[in-house]
Amino acid sequence: MVTVIKTGHSVHRILNYNENKVKQGVAECIGAGNYPVDVDKMDVTMKLNRLLKQLELNENVTRSSVHVSLNFHASESHLPKEKLLAIAEDYMEKIGFGGQPYLVYQHHDAAHPHIHLVSIKVRPDGTRIDMNNIGRNQSEQARKAIEKEFGLVVAEEQKRQQKNQLKPVSVAKAMYGKSATKLAIQNVLQSVLPQYRATSLPELNAVLKQYNVLAQRGNENSRVYRHKGLLYRILDTDGKPVGVPIKASLFYNKPTLQFLEEKFKENVAKRLPYKARIKNAIDLALLNNKPRLPDLIKELKNRGSMLSCVRIKKI
Repeated sequence: MVTVIKTGHSVHRILNYNENKVKQGVAECIGAGNYPVDVDKMDVTMKLNRLLKQLELNENVTRSSVHVSLNFHASESHLPKEKLLAIAEDYMEKIGFGGQPYLVYQHHDAAHPHIHLVSIKVRPDGTRIDMNNIGRNQSEQARKAIEKEFGLVVAEEQKRQQKNQLKPVSVAKAMYGKSATKLAIQNVLQSVLPQYRATSLPELNAVLKQYNVLAQRGNENSRVYRHKGLLYRILDTDGKPVGVPIKASLFYNKPTLQFLEEKFKENVAKRLPYKARIKNAIDLALLNNKPRLPDLIKELKNRGSMLSCVRIKKI
């Protein structure tokens, strides 16, 4: 089980995020803690007012909302709601939120099973819950205990598997004049093509350029372009092509345009299971604020959601 804890200024926003998922049919509110009635007897207003009423006890707490996600291994998609609720209750108790009002949402919009917990930092007596290092201390201890108690896949194993799946290309950048050009390009292609699910030549080049390699069709009037040929080139430190281009057909695995286009079609389908997960990670990263693009990329990398050649555009 992997845990993610976020705090924010607006409990409205966090609640609406989860309720909108419910409206879209990709989530459901499966339970609540310390509410006077069951969730199936509450509307959104009742859910929200319970939280707001307790927040009024200490208006000095600015980052008052708490949003937790408990993420399980893909093999644990069979977990029944009763078990998920028991896990949520045990987790909240162990991190010091056992007496807090909270809502439990089960989401179905990612490749792995997960639940979201919505709560607040103000106790019933008006005091504030200190969340400094809660992720490193209470949450980490709670995670380990719950994994053992409920027989879950341990987080270290999940992260190890993810690291193996998302392992960065472990080849040195091909530097013209410092390595045999053809061999350097071959090494990059051999590592990049199986690991990155590009669906177009520009997407593939976005990765190849990180290793000073470029796949080039030439201009539309060139013989290479007209005959659907493909050339590979070395880039210098300024990103400019240098040296003599090498035909794709000269490499032993024949990474020609025809080969790549067939692979691009396959990758479209292979990327679908990760689309919802990436969208969900972006939604969460934008939920409480509007980060700068570098901060957003860093947040997504921390979540392990850069699963393929994903390009983020400023809108």
